[in-house]
Amino acid sequence: MKDINIEDFRIKSQVNIKDLTTKYNLDADKKDIKGAMRDISKDLADIQNAMYAHGKYSVLFCIQGMDTAGKDSLIREVFKEFNVRGIVAHSFKKPTELELKHDYLWRHYIALPARGKFGIFNRTHYENVLVTRVHPKYLMYENMPGINSVEDIDEAFWERRFKEINNFEKHIADNGTIIFKFFLNLSKEEQKNRLLRRLDRPDKQWKFSADDLKERKLWDKYQSCYEEVLNQSSKPHAPWFNIPADDKPTARYLVAKILYDTLKTYKDIKEPELPAKEKANIGLYKQELENE
Repeated sequence: MKDINIEDFRIKSQVNIKDLTTKYNLDADKKDIKGAMRDISKDLADIQNAMYAHGKYSVLFCIQGMDTAGKDSLIREVFKEFNVRGIVAHSFKKPTELELKHDYLWRHYIALPARGKFGIFNRTHYENVLVTRVHPKYLMYENMPGINSVEDIDEAFWERRFKEINNFEKHIADNGTIIFKFFLNLSKEEQKNRLLRRLDRPDKQWKFSADDLKERKLWDKYQSCYEEVLNQSSKPHAPWFNIPADDKPTARYLVAKILYDTLKTYKDIKEPELPAKEKANIGLYKQELENE
């Protein structure tokens, strides 16, 4: 299998989304890719166990992509070896009445992982500069001061929102949250094929909605908004990674590899040692148990 340099996928400068690939060749067959995926997911689980015991860092795993990009199955495969006590997943849908009573970041802030845990945001706080930008009428539900109609939403509004999101991420990164943001970059042709497969399979039809076709018609607008997200908010402390998503096993392996290679650089993450007094008495503790 090809050696992966994770820096090839990091967004480090201004990009044109049309130049970002949706396909990647690992020079391996699907059986080998799945085998490598099993191995690296176990290695990630070992890191998670150490992080849980260490209790000083948390990980925020953010994943965004168009419908059918493979978000749910990727999360399942990357984290399948994790202990459930150390991971919490959130899928952010339409805001509830309570959530709309607060600022738009509130529901994301209260869902952040505690130290020692992994938090998964399946669709993320970036929906607030993606879906709402494609459908600005949704912002009317937020009932914000100074925004009385869609006409009040100007470029300054979006610039301020990006600044707020960047500040939010900088704050949590400074306080021990390791942030990963993955854009599952799917081609329009592959989305079409996946939607057709959903319609052809009775066990997958429940995933389909007529709204999927309405949103597909807005493909170019979404791509433009994603491009701005990548350009405005990929920072050293909270990088975006472009993940070619036309092949699901490849996308899953790339995400797992980026997670593993990055987390291995945190040399201070390790299980804490027993206090010296208790460590010195291990023999006595064992003897006491054996003599019961």
